[in-house]
Amino acid sequence: MQGGVGDYTRELGLALRDLGCEVDVAGPIQAGPVSGLTVHATVERWNWRCWGTLLDLVRQREPDVVHIQYQAAAYAMHPAINFWPWRLRRMGARRPRSVVTFHDLKVPYLFPKAGPVRRMVVNELAQRSDAAITTNREDLEALGSTLETPPALIPIGSNITPALPSSFDRDAWRARWGAGPDDIVLCFFGFINNRKGVDTLLHALHALVANPPPTGNVSLVFIGGRTGTSDPTNIAYLAQMDALIAQLGLEDHVQWTGFVPAEEVTASFEAADLCVLPYRDGVSLLHGTFHAALIHGTPIVTTQPRVRLPELSHGENVYLVAPGDARALAAAISQLAADKQLRQKLGAGAQVLSERFRWDTIAADTLELYRAIGAGP
Repeated sequence: MQGGVGDYTRELGLALRDLGCEVDVAGPIQAGPVSGLTVHATVERWNWRCWGTLLDLVRQREPDVVHIQYQAAAYAMHPAINFWPWRLRRMGARRPRSVVTFHDLKVPYLFPKAGPVRRMVVNELAQRSDAAITTNREDLEALGSTLETPPALIPIGSNITPALPSSFDRDAWRARWGAGPDDIVLCFFGFINNRKGVDTLLHALHALVANPPPTGNVSLVFIGGRTGTSDPTNIAYLAQMDALIAQLGLEDHVQWTGFVPAEEVTASFEAADLCVLPYRDGVSLLHGTFHAALIHGTPIVTTQPRVRLPELSHGENVYLVAPGDARALAAAISQLAADKQLRQKLGAGAQVLSERFRWDTIAADTLELYRAIGAGP
Protein backbone atom coordinates (compact mmCIF):
# COMPACT_ATOMS: atom_id res chain seq x y z
CA MET A 1 0.00 0.00 0.00
CA GLN A 2 1.25 3.48 -0.83
CA GLY A 3 2.11 5.38 2.31
CA GLY A 4 4.65 5.88 5.04
CA VAL A 5 3.04 3.47 7.52
CA GLY A 6 3.01 0.65 4.99
CA ASP A 7 6.63 1.36 4.03
CA TYR A 8 7.69 1.49 7.68
CA THR A 9 5.95 -1.81 8.44
CA ARG A 10 7.66 -3.49 5.51
CA GLU A 11 11.13 -2.23 6.41
CA LEU A 12 10.80 -2.98 10.12
CA GLY A 13 9.35 -6.42 9.43
CA LEU A 14 12.20 -7.36 7.09
CA ALA A 15 14.82 -6.05 9.52
CA LEU A 16 13.25 -8.02 12.39
CA ARG A 17 13.24 -11.11 10.18
CA ASP A 18 16.97 -10.63 9.62
CA LEU A 19 17.37 -10.73 13.42
CA GLY A 20 15.67 -14.13 13.56
CA CYS A 21 12.05 -13.11 14.19
CA GLU A 22 9.05 -14.62 12.45
CA VAL A 23 6.86 -11.73 11.28
CA ASP A 24 3.20 -11.77 10.27
CA VAL A 25 1.47 -8.60 9.09
CA ALA A 26 -2.29 -8.19 9.51
CA GLY A 27 -3.67 -5.67 7.06
CA PRO A 28 -6.65 -4.64 4.95
CA ILE A 29 -7.78 -6.68 1.99
CA GLN A 30 -6.02 -4.38 -0.50
CA ALA A 31 -2.59 -4.97 1.06
CA GLY A 32 -0.14 -6.65 -1.31
CA PRO A 33 2.40 -9.41 -0.67
CA VAL A 34 5.94 -8.72 0.55
CA SER A 35 8.73 -11.20 -0.12
CA GLY A 36 10.10 -12.38 3.22
CA LEU A 37 6.99 -11.53 5.27
CA THR A 38 3.66 -13.28 5.75
CA VAL A 39 0.95 -10.75 4.92
CA HIS A 40 -2.62 -11.53 5.99
CA ALA A 41 -4.76 -9.19 3.87
CA THR A 42 -7.96 -10.10 5.67
CA VAL A 43 -9.44 -6.97 7.29
CA GLU A 44 -12.40 -5.72 5.27
CA ARG A 45 -12.95 -2.59 7.34
CA TRP A 46 -11.23 -1.07 10.35
CA ASN A 47 -14.32 -1.06 12.57
CA TRP A 48 -15.46 -3.12 15.57
CA ARG A 49 -15.91 -6.21 13.37
CA CYS A 50 -12.18 -6.29 12.67
CA TRP A 51 -11.66 -7.57 16.22
CA GLY A 52 -12.98 -11.00 15.24
CA THR A 53 -10.64 -11.20 12.27
CA LEU A 54 -7.66 -10.16 14.36
CA LEU A 55 -8.53 -12.53 17.21
CA ASP A 56 -8.74 -15.45 14.77
CA LEU A 57 -5.26 -14.60 13.52
CA VAL A 58 -3.83 -14.26 17.03
CA ARG A 59 -5.25 -17.64 18.06
CA GLN A 60 -3.95 -19.26 14.89
CA ARG A 61 -0.43 -17.81 14.96
CA GLU A 62 0.07 -17.43 18.75
CA PRO A 63 2.43 -14.46 18.51
CA ASP A 64 4.65 -13.29 21.36
CA VAL A 65 3.83 -9.67 20.61
CA VAL A 66 1.19 -7.75 18.67
CA HIS A 67 2.67 -4.48 17.40
CA ILE A 68 0.21 -1.83 16.22
CA GLN A 69 1.47 0.73 13.71
CA TYR A 70 -0.82 3.63 14.58
CA GLN A 71 -1.89 6.52 12.43
CA ALA A 72 -5.55 7.50 12.75
CA ALA A 73 -6.07 7.93 8.99
CA ALA A 74 -4.66 4.46 8.28
CA TYR A 75 -7.54 3.01 10.33
CA ALA A 76 -10.20 5.13 8.59
CA MET A 77 -10.37 7.42 11.65
CA HIS A 78 -12.27 4.65 13.50
CA PRO A 79 -11.46 4.01 17.19
CA ALA A 80 -11.68 0.18 17.13
CA ILE A 81 -7.91 -0.26 16.95
CA ASN A 82 -7.45 2.08 19.92
CA PHE A 83 -9.23 -0.43 22.18
CA TRP A 84 -7.56 -3.52 20.71
CA PRO A 85 -4.90 -3.79 23.48
CA TRP A 86 -7.76 -3.80 26.03
CA ARG A 87 -9.31 -6.76 24.19
CA LEU A 88 -5.98 -8.58 24.09
CA ARG A 89 -5.65 -8.25 27.87
CA ARG A 90 -8.93 -10.13 28.26
CA MET A 91 -7.24 -13.24 26.82
CA GLY A 92 -5.59 -13.80 30.19
CA ALA A 93 -2.10 -14.93 31.16
CA ARG A 94 -1.29 -16.46 27.78
CA ARG A 95 -2.08 -13.31 25.86
CA PRO A 96 0.54 -11.76 23.58
CA ARG A 97 2.18 -8.56 24.73
CA SER A 98 1.02 -5.42 22.91
CA VAL A 99 3.13 -2.55 21.60
CA VAL A 100 2.03 0.55 19.69
CA THR A 101 4.15 2.83 17.53
CA PHE A 102 2.59 6.28 17.17
CA HIS A 103 3.38 7.61 13.70
CA ASP A 104 1.49 10.73 14.69
CA LEU A 105 -0.84 11.73 17.51
CA LYS A 106 -3.86 12.66 15.42
CA VAL A 107 -7.12 11.60 17.02
CA PRO A 108 -9.82 9.39 15.44
CA TYR A 109 -13.32 10.58 14.59
CA LEU A 110 -15.94 9.60 17.16
CA PHE A 111 -18.98 11.86 16.84
CA PRO A 112 -19.62 15.59 16.38
CA LYS A 113 -18.19 17.77 19.17
CA ALA A 114 -16.42 14.78 20.80
CA GLY A 115 -13.61 17.15 21.74
CA PRO A 116 -11.45 15.87 24.64
CA VAL A 117 -12.94 12.38 24.37
CA ARG A 118 -11.03 11.87 21.12
CA ARG A 119 -7.74 12.58 22.88
CA MET A 120 -8.73 10.16 25.64
CA VAL A 121 -9.14 7.44 23.01
CA VAL A 122 -5.55 7.95 21.86
CA ASN A 123 -4.37 7.85 25.47
CA GLU A 124 -6.35 4.63 25.94
CA LEU A 125 -4.30 2.99 23.21
CA ALA A 126 -1.04 4.08 24.85
CA GLN A 127 -2.06 3.19 28.40
CA ARG A 128 -3.49 -0.26 27.65
CA SER A 129 -0.49 -1.31 25.56
CA ASP A 130 2.44 -2.92 27.34
CA ALA A 131 4.75 -0.42 25.67
CA ALA A 132 4.41 2.67 23.49
CA ILE A 133 6.89 3.98 20.94
CA THR A 134 7.19 7.47 19.51
CA THR A 135 9.32 8.22 16.48
CA ASN A 136 10.28 11.83 17.25
CA ARG A 137 10.96 14.17 20.15
CA GLU A 138 7.82 16.26 19.69
CA ASP A 139 5.50 13.29 20.13
CA LEU A 140 7.68 11.91 22.94
CA GLU A 141 7.16 15.09 24.95
CA ALA A 142 3.43 15.31 24.17
CA LEU A 143 2.62 11.67 24.92
CA GLY A 144 5.05 11.30 27.80
CA SER A 145 3.15 13.88 29.84
CA THR A 146 0.06 11.63 29.83
CA LEU A 147 1.63 8.26 30.76
CA GLU A 148 3.00 6.81 33.98
CA THR A 149 5.67 4.92 32.02
CA PRO A 150 7.34 7.17 29.45
CA PRO A 151 7.17 5.95 25.84
CA ALA A 152 10.29 4.76 24.08
CA LEU A 153 11.87 6.89 21.36
CA ILE A 154 12.78 4.75 18.36
CA PRO A 155 13.18 6.72 15.11
CA ILE A 156 12.12 5.72 11.64
CA GLY A 157 14.43 5.32 8.66
CA SER A 158 14.22 5.82 4.94
CA ASN A 159 11.63 3.78 3.08
CA ILE A 160 13.87 3.86 -0.01
CA THR A 161 17.25 2.13 -0.24
CA PRO A 162 19.40 4.02 -2.78
CA ALA A 163 20.02 1.97 -5.94
CA LEU A 164 20.44 3.59 -9.34
CA PRO A 165 19.22 2.02 -12.60
CA SER A 166 22.14 0.39 -14.44
CA SER A 167 21.75 2.74 -17.42
CA PHE A 168 21.47 5.95 -15.35
CA ASP A 169 22.87 9.09 -16.98
CA ARG A 170 22.29 12.27 -15.00
CA ASP A 171 22.14 14.68 -17.92
CA ALA A 172 19.81 12.38 -19.86
CA TRP A 173 17.54 11.98 -16.85
CA ARG A 174 17.34 15.76 -16.39
CA ALA A 175 16.62 16.18 -20.09
CA ARG A 176 13.42 14.18 -19.57
CA TRP A 177 12.27 17.12 -17.49
CA GLY A 178 13.44 19.71 -20.00
CA ALA A 179 16.37 20.74 -17.78
CA GLY A 180 19.89 21.38 -19.03
CA PRO A 181 23.15 20.72 -17.14
CA ASP A 182 23.31 24.28 -15.78
CA ASP A 183 19.66 24.62 -14.79
CA ILE A 184 18.53 24.20 -11.19
CA VAL A 185 16.18 21.27 -10.60
CA LEU A 186 14.30 21.23 -7.32
CA CYS A 187 12.60 18.08 -6.09
CA PHE A 188 9.89 17.32 -3.56
CA PHE A 189 9.33 13.76 -2.36
CA GLY A 190 6.13 12.34 -0.90
CA PHE A 191 2.39 12.71 -1.01
CA ILE A 192 0.77 16.10 -1.37
CA ASN A 193 -0.97 17.12 1.83
CA ASN A 194 -1.67 20.19 3.89
CA ARG A 195 1.15 19.55 6.38
CA LYS A 196 3.92 19.73 3.81
CA GLY A 197 3.72 23.36 2.71
CA VAL A 198 3.42 22.68 -1.00
CA ASP A 199 1.64 26.00 -1.49
CA THR A 200 4.66 27.81 0.00
CA LEU A 201 6.92 25.89 -2.36
CA LEU A 202 4.84 26.83 -5.40
CA HIS A 203 4.85 30.51 -4.48
CA ALA A 204 8.63 30.34 -4.03
CA LEU A 205 8.97 28.66 -7.43
CA HIS A 206 6.84 31.40 -8.98
CA ALA A 207 9.24 34.03 -7.61
CA LEU A 208 12.26 32.09 -8.91
CA VAL A 209 10.74 31.68 -12.37
CA ALA A 210 10.12 35.42 -12.50
CA ASN A 211 13.66 36.20 -11.31
CA PRO A 212 15.83 33.15 -12.03
CA PRO A 213 19.29 32.86 -10.45
CA PRO A 214 22.27 33.54 -12.74
CA THR A 215 23.06 29.83 -12.94
CA GLY A 216 20.02 28.96 -15.06
CA ASN A 217 16.31 28.27 -15.11
CA VAL A 218 14.54 26.70 -12.12
CA SER A 219 12.07 23.82 -12.30
CA LEU A 220 10.38 21.53 -9.79
CA VAL A 221 9.87 17.76 -9.88
CA PHE A 222 7.40 16.03 -7.58
CA ILE A 223 8.75 12.52 -6.96
CA GLY A 224 6.36 9.67 -6.14
CA GLY A 225 2.64 9.11 -5.85
CA ARG A 226 0.44 12.15 -5.40
CA THR A 227 -2.05 11.21 -2.67
CA GLY A 228 -1.44 7.72 -1.20
CA THR A 229 -4.11 5.34 0.05
CA SER A 230 -4.76 6.29 3.68
CA ASP A 231 -5.85 9.92 3.93
CA PRO A 232 -8.77 11.09 1.73
CA THR A 233 -8.12 14.75 2.62
CA ASN A 234 -4.98 14.55 0.44
CA ILE A 235 -7.18 14.44 -2.67
CA ALA A 236 -8.90 17.74 -1.89
CA TYR A 237 -5.59 19.44 -1.08
CA LEU A 238 -4.01 18.14 -4.30
CA ALA A 239 -6.87 19.67 -6.30
CA GLN A 240 -6.12 23.01 -4.64
CA MET A 241 -2.44 22.71 -5.57
CA ASP A 242 -3.24 21.81 -9.16
CA ALA A 243 -5.39 24.93 -9.31
CA LEU A 244 -2.60 27.02 -7.77
CA ILE A 245 -0.10 25.76 -10.36
CA ALA A 246 -2.45 26.89 -13.11
CA GLN A 247 -3.15 30.21 -11.39
CA LEU A 248 0.58 30.96 -11.08
CA GLY A 249 1.29 29.85 -14.65
CA LEU A 250 3.73 27.13 -13.55
CA GLU A 251 2.53 24.26 -15.75
CA ASP A 252 5.72 24.29 -17.83
CA HIS A 253 7.96 24.41 -14.75
CA VAL A 254 6.47 21.50 -12.76
CA GLN A 255 6.90 17.78 -13.48
CA TRP A 256 5.32 14.74 -11.79
CA THR A 257 6.91 11.29 -11.80
CA GLY A 258 3.88 9.52 -10.31
CA PHE A 259 4.34 6.38 -8.22
CA VAL A 260 7.54 4.78 -9.53
CA PRO A 261 9.88 1.91 -8.53
CA ALA A 262 12.51 2.62 -5.88
CA GLU A 263 15.38 2.83 -8.36
CA GLU A 264 13.57 5.59 -10.27
CA VAL A 265 13.09 7.47 -7.01
CA THR A 266 16.86 7.22 -6.46
CA ALA A 267 17.54 8.38 -10.01
CA SER A 268 15.27 11.39 -9.52
CA PHE A 269 17.03 12.37 -6.30
CA GLU A 270 20.40 11.97 -8.03
CA ALA A 271 19.30 14.11 -10.98
CA ALA A 272 18.01 16.95 -8.80
CA ASP A 273 20.12 19.77 -7.35
CA LEU A 274 18.08 20.45 -4.21
CA CYS A 275 15.34 18.71 -2.27
CA VAL A 276 12.86 21.25 -0.89
CA LEU A 277 10.61 20.10 1.99
CA PRO A 278 8.87 23.17 3.49
CA TYR A 279 6.82 21.38 6.17
CA ARG A 280 4.16 23.69 7.56
CA ASP A 281 4.86 22.63 11.17
CA GLY A 282 8.62 22.56 10.74
CA VAL A 283 10.87 19.64 9.92
CA SER A 284 10.55 16.58 12.15
CA LEU A 285 12.24 13.20 12.23
CA LEU A 286 8.80 11.60 11.93
CA HIS A 287 8.82 12.29 8.18
CA GLY A 288 9.93 9.36 6.01
CA THR A 289 10.24 11.80 3.13
CA PHE A 290 12.95 13.69 5.03
CA HIS A 291 14.81 10.44 5.78
CA ALA A 292 14.69 9.48 2.10
CA ALA A 293 16.35 12.75 1.13
CA LEU A 294 18.99 12.26 3.83
CA ILE A 295 19.98 8.75 2.74
CA HIS A 296 20.33 9.87 -0.88
CA GLY A 297 22.74 12.63 0.12
CA THR A 298 20.61 15.27 -1.55
CA PRO A 299 21.10 18.81 -0.21
CA ILE A 300 17.93 19.68 1.68
CA VAL A 301 16.15 22.98 2.21
CA THR A 302 13.49 22.60 4.88
CA THR A 303 11.75 24.52 7.65
CA GLN A 304 12.86 25.27 11.19
CA PRO A 305 11.62 22.62 13.67
CA ARG A 306 9.12 23.41 16.41
CA VAL A 307 11.41 21.88 19.04
CA ARG A 308 15.18 21.78 19.10
CA LEU A 309 16.55 18.83 17.12
CA PRO A 310 20.24 18.50 18.01
CA GLU A 311 20.76 16.13 15.06
CA LEU A 312 20.15 18.98 12.62
CA SER A 313 22.73 21.68 11.97
CA HIS A 314 21.88 24.63 9.72
CA GLY A 315 24.43 24.97 6.95
CA GLU A 316 26.00 21.61 7.77
CA ASN A 317 23.42 18.88 7.01
CA VAL A 318 20.30 20.96 6.25
CA TYR A 319 19.44 24.52 5.26
CA LEU A 320 16.62 25.91 7.40
CA VAL A 321 14.08 28.67 6.71
CA ALA A 322 10.96 29.83 8.53
CA PRO A 323 7.77 27.83 7.85
CA GLY A 324 5.23 29.45 5.54
CA ASP A 325 7.63 32.11 4.23
CA ALA A 326 7.76 31.78 0.43
CA ARG A 327 10.07 34.81 0.07
CA ALA A 328 12.64 33.36 2.50
CA LEU A 329 12.39 29.99 0.80
CA ALA A 330 13.00 31.51 -2.64
CA ALA A 331 15.99 33.47 -1.27
CA ALA A 332 17.50 30.30 0.25
CA ILE A 333 17.09 28.37 -3.00
CA SER A 334 18.62 31.23 -4.98
CA GLN A 335 21.61 31.34 -2.61
CA LEU A 336 22.19 27.61 -2.83
CA ALA A 337 21.74 27.62 -6.59
CA ALA A 338 24.73 29.95 -6.81
CA ASP A 339 26.87 28.01 -4.30
CA LYS A 340 27.68 24.52 -5.54
CA GLN A 341 30.23 23.99 -2.79
CA LEU A 342 27.63 24.60 -0.08
CA ARG A 343 25.22 22.23 -1.83
CA GLN A 344 27.88 19.53 -1.82
CA LYS A 345 28.58 20.15 1.87
CA LEU A 346 24.90 19.87 2.74
CA GLY A 347 24.53 16.66 0.73
CA ALA A 348 27.54 15.05 2.39
CA GLY A 349 26.28 16.09 5.82
CA ALA A 350 22.83 14.66 5.08
CA GLN A 351 24.29 11.30 4.13
CA VAL A 352 26.39 11.14 7.30
CA LEU A 353 23.31 11.95 9.38
CA SER A 354 21.31 9.19 7.71
CA GLU A 355 23.63 6.59 9.28
CA ARG A 356 21.91 7.25 12.62
CA PHE A 357 18.65 5.88 11.21
CA ARG A 358 19.61 2.44 9.91
CA TRP A 359 16.89 -0.21 9.90
CA ASP A 360 19.10 -2.84 11.54
CA THR A 361 19.56 -0.50 14.52
CA ILE A 362 15.85 0.38 14.60
CA ALA A 363 14.91 -3.31 14.56
CA ALA A 364 17.43 -4.18 17.29
CA ASP A 365 16.03 -1.44 19.55
CA THR A 366 12.49 -2.66 18.86
CA LEU A 367 13.39 -6.27 19.65
CA GLU A 368 15.05 -5.16 22.89
CA LEU A 369 11.80 -3.42 23.85
CA TYR A 370 9.79 -6.58 23.11
CA ARG A 371 12.04 -8.56 25.46
CA ALA A 372 11.88 -5.86 28.14
CA ILE A 373 8.09 -6.32 28.42
CA GLY A 374 8.36 -10.09 28.56
CA ALA A 375 7.64 -11.01 24.96
CA GLY A 376 9.41 -14.03 23.52
CA PRO A 377 12.38 -16.01 24.85
